Parts: sequence; C-alpha cells; structure tokens
Amino acid sequence: MTEPPLDPSDSEASLPPPTAPGKKKKKKTSFLVELPILVLFALVVAVLIKTFLVQAFWIPSGSMIHTLEINDRVLVNKLSYLFGDAEQGDIVVFDPPFGVEEEAEPLLQAIVRNVAESLGLQTPAVEDLIKRVVAVGGDELEIKDNQVLINGALVDEPYLDESAVMQDFGPMQVPVGTVFVMGDNRPRSQDSRSFGPIDTDSIVGRAFVRVWPLDRWGGL
Repeated sequence: MTEPPLDPSDSEASLPPPTAPGKKKKKKTSFLVELPILVLFALVVAVLIKTFLVQAFWIPSGSMIHTLEINDRVLVNKLSYLFGDAEQGDIVVFDPPFGVEEEAEPLLQAIVRNVAESLGLQTPAVEDLIKRVVAVGGDELEIKDNQVLINGALVDEPYLDESAVMQDFGPMQVPVGTVFVMGDNRPRSQDSRSFGPIDTDSIVGRAFVRVWPLDRWGGL
C-alpha cells in the first residue's frame, strides 16, 4: 500500500522553533553580570575560611629550621583548640606577645590583604609567630647541660639539629593558662626564654601540614 505523501506543515511542526537572534547575546550579557558577583562570593568565602577554619601561613624567619625553612608554607587549623588544649610537641601559631596593634587600613586594601594572607602569599600586617610547645601550664621546665627537662624527665627532641646549643634556663613553673614555646632552631630563636610563656588565648591555631615547596610536603 502506498503511504500518503507527507504534509510539509507536519515536517515544519516537528522542527524546534528558531532561536531568537538576541538570545545568545542575552545569555552572554547575563554571565558578564554574574561574574563579578561570583568573584566577590569567592573572595568572601576565602576570607571566612582564613578567619575561622584554616589559614595558610608563610614562614618568614629561620627560627624553626630545619623543621620549617624560610619561605615554607604551612596550613594552620584554627579549630584545633576549640575543644582541647595545646600539647607538648605541637607547632602553634600565636599572636606576638608585644602588645603591637594593627593600624587602620582602607576597606579595599584590607580585603586584598586578607585574601593574600588566606592563600599564604603575604604575612599578616602584624606578624604572628610560629614555635613549638615545649611545656604546658603546671609543668616545671628546666634547660640543663643542653637538654630540656620537664618535671625532671628528659624530653626526646629528634627534630633538633645535633649541633644546637642551649644555655641553662630555669627551673621554672609554667603558669596555668599558658604554654612555654621555643623554636626548633634553638640558638637563633626568640621565644619564651626571652618573652616568657604565652597565654593559650593568644594561640591562633596548630600548624599541621607543610604544603610548600612540593618536595617538602608532609605532616608536622
């Protein structure tokens, strides 16, 4: 049986409607409008993460050599001590105990600085310090014959260079609510031996991983 010829109108009806000439242009314009909003949102998220969760920290000095070299980058967990206390051996970032205050800065400059700090591309305007917790509140600390003793027991410190020399110090009782910190580069570190134990409230967080350079990537 011969099928009836197709109706041209049926064929046309099955085709999708033609795209309006201005539709693609409208989509492109819409994306350009949304792009600044997406960038702003990303910046806000980066600043929030840096402020409350994790911050990349750039190592500006040699006080932690050889655990951390100058220009290394580490990640700092800001929630580490929300439900717990700093422990002996932790590497912590803390506010400088010198009473230095940040100067007021324009809003745009503050945003750029915060983003750069969150990526570890810039150190804070007031530089935080990074050291190792050697003793906690209530401990008796003493440095004698180039060795650290906590409550009379020798502390094993494999991270120290064998040539590191320490002057005798103490004994002293570390006040409750504070920790005694020292750099791993003991002869070249300004730490609690000079400025005293630091308040636990001044601790920003615990450094837990080295992320740069890539060939030194690893946990701390």
